[in-house]
Amino acid sequence: MKFRARAPEEPEINLIPFIDVLLVILIFLMLTTTYSKFTEMQLTLPTANTDAQRDRPKEIIVAVGNDGRYMVGQTPLAARTVKALADALRAVAQPESTLIISADAQAAHQSVIAVMEAARRVGLAHITFAAQSGGEGSR
Repeated sequence: MKFRARAPEEPEINLIPFIDVLLVILIFLMLTTTYSKFTEMQLTLPTANTDAQRDRPKEIIVAVGNDGRYMVGQTPLAARTVKALADALRAVAQPESTLIISADAQAAHQSVIAVMEAARRVGLAHITFAAQSGGEGSR
């Protein structure tokens, strides 16, 4: 009897157990991972480590109260509109002036945006925000 030599079989890689293990690892990671929730984020604004106050002639300070009142320099504004703010800024603006927005920590976000919109209408491109000194131990 003549036996024929069998051709060597190609090894077969079975991927199903590999995929099963990966799925188990993925499910494990999904169940054990904790995600921070943005609704629970606590913000404390505005506090920062600031340098000593400097007096520059081209600075325009706009104060925003927590009730939506505005003060340009030392002059309080009667109206609370963007147009009134723009007119007041136009009266005191110089070329290359820097606008400093000093907003109360409880001021509405819309009040600060109104100051920025008025600055855009006047053409003030340099805007910064004032913050109180937080000291070394503040967060």
